[in-house]
Amino acid sequence: MDRIEYQILSLLSMGSASVWKLIDFQDASLPEFFEKLEKLKKEGLIEVEGGRARLTKKGMESVKLEWKNLKCNQCEGTGYLILKEIKEDYEKISQNRPKPIEKYDQGYISIDGVLRRVSFIMERGDLHSEIFVIGDDDLLSIALSLTRIPKKVVAVDIDERLIDFINKIAEEYDLNVEAYIQDLQEENEKFLNRFDVFITDPVETLPGIKLFLSRGVASLKGKGAGYFGLTTLEASRKKWYEIQKMIHEMGFVITDIRRQFNVYPDDGRNFFDFQDKLPIVKKLNARVDYNWYKSAFYRIEAIRKPKPLIKGNVKLGKKIYVDDESWATPM
Repeated sequence: MDRIEYQILSLLSMGSASVWKLIDFQDASLPEFFEKLEKLKKEGLIEVEGGRARLTKKGMESVKLEWKNLKCNQCEGTGYLILKEIKEDYEKISQNRPKPIEKYDQGYISIDGVLRRVSFIMERGDLHSEIFVIGDDDLLSIALSLTRIPKKVVAVDIDERLIDFINKIAEEYDLNVEAYIQDLQEENEKFLNRFDVFITDPVETLPGIKLFLSRGVASLKGKGAGYFGLTTLEASRKKWYEIQKMIHEMGFVITDIRRQFNVYPDDGRNFFDFQDKLPIVKKLNARVDYNWYKSAFYRIEAIRKPKPLIKGNVKLGKKIYVDDESWATPM
């Protein structure tokens, strides 16, 4: 029995569970998880029916110790509390956000998740900086600006609806944030060597994340820092290895990885609205009933002059969004 199988059986030792909760609890990518689930079923250790999994008698005998929840329940296991001073305004603003569309593989993290990101960035000493937000489904640029701490926040996104919304809110609340329409496949000199910090939630194909990180790295004016989200669901350990090689090659060290720091909630407006087009939903043949899609939060810091791996204009086409591990991306 390997580590992932042990995780699955450990959770089920407490009783039956949704297959989506199982996904959230374990560390494998979605293709790897599905393979483990099928293996445990074949070995007679678990049963799955109606989207719920349970241990068989044989499975119960294989578990040595019943699992218990050991995470902090005050901070959802993240280690960070939210900034309550800006929550009311951010929550109100977020209610009218543009709805995600599948064309751009959009989806946003929870309100509390965004506010925890701000707490983390502030604690790391990066909130007072000039900040570049690359892709802003989460409206993080607004949350950062509501603190009144950053020197400047600039957000870019390919979605004109988001840009118009951010600029409208900036004017309404007198926020120090500007938003611009930008296709990352095109280099824009306006955003080169201007910022202290970049923040992004990249797509998780290798060509896509290389592009997102390169645009972030190119935006820094010195030995700055970067933040980005990354799942284990659509990025296997092999992919993490390749991504970390990119990070080092561009002149950065990894200072922090906060596991399962961000949750993408099924709140009736998020990307779960087109769940029927997600490969993992088709494979499991079960409707989503649990907030299972979570990502780690990276912080990286330059130790020499940053060097982006992609410069100039590129055309990546569909491969920017989809590869063999993209089981939670609409197809």
